[in-house]
Amino acid sequence: MFSSLPNQVTLSSTKENGKMASSVSKTSKGGFNFSKFWKKHSQDILPPIIGTLGFLIVWQLVSMVGLIKLPPPSDLITNERTRTYLMYPFFDRGGIDKGLFWQTLASLQRVLIGYSLAAVVGIGVGIMVGLNSFLNKALDPLFQFLRTVPPLAWVPLSLAALQQNQPAALFVIFITAVWPILINTTVGVQQIPQDYINVKQVLQLSSKKFFFKILIPSALPYIFTGLRIAIGLAWLAIIAAEIVMSGIVGIGFFIWDAYQNNYISDIILALFYIGGVGLLLDRFMAWLQNQIVRQ
Repeated sequence: MFSSLPNQVTLSSTKENGKMASSVSKTSKGGFNFSKFWKKHSQDILPPIIGTLGFLIVWQLVSMVGLIKLPPPSDLITNERTRTYLMYPFFDRGGIDKGLFWQTLASLQRVLIGYSLAAVVGIGVGIMVGLNSFLNKALDPLFQFLRTVPPLAWVPLSLAALQQNQPAALFVIFITAVWPILINTTVGVQQIPQDYINVKQVLQLSSKKFFFKILIPSALPYIFTGLRIAIGLAWLAIIAAEIVMSGIVGIGFFIWDAYQNNYISDIILALFYIGGVGLLLDRFMAWLQNQIVRQ
């Protein structure tokens, strides 16, 4: 009887080890596999990295030999003032003397307000114009005319009308961003298939059900196309508006102030912030579109 105990213990131990090995194997399978990730995505990751590094190297060489009168990208590190903005983006000494994080955040807050107003007005008016052929014929020439006016052209008019920098900046963002939203929404509503309209009539759907079950889902891809275009235009508009508006916290005025004081390296650093934020905004809208439209 006792001679069989070691075999039982060995068998039990083997089973337990097998369970542990299986558990570890499952954990490793469920964990992050970098080599597999890299093998799958390296062709998407490497080209942008190589392209960016190549651009910076060419810029560095061209600046060093004097072909262009701009500081090389290495000045972002070697220039003491620019290095301070690079390493300490969160400092706040009061007034307009703030780090680039706060400058960018102030601009983003203005964009959020103006863009939100543009989205509400653009989608609302776009739906009305899309459903009413008379309104479309009456207002489309006006919309097409106004959408071609550059953002900077609205700045002096908005300052003259509103008398303050902040409301004027918000108006410039709104008037720049509203047109792609409005026009794309109008087109989306007009493109609703006639079969869907027939379904409404056959089933005698209420206006509310038609709006939420047919109109919005059908027009949603067009609406998001307008929203995605508009967010980029809104970001461009606030930079342009802030450049010519004095004494406000914002990345645009930071660039203008740096130019007035010949801090060219600061301008280059700010451009990296602007490009990075613009890219993130576009990618966020693309992700949001995929999440909502896919459903």
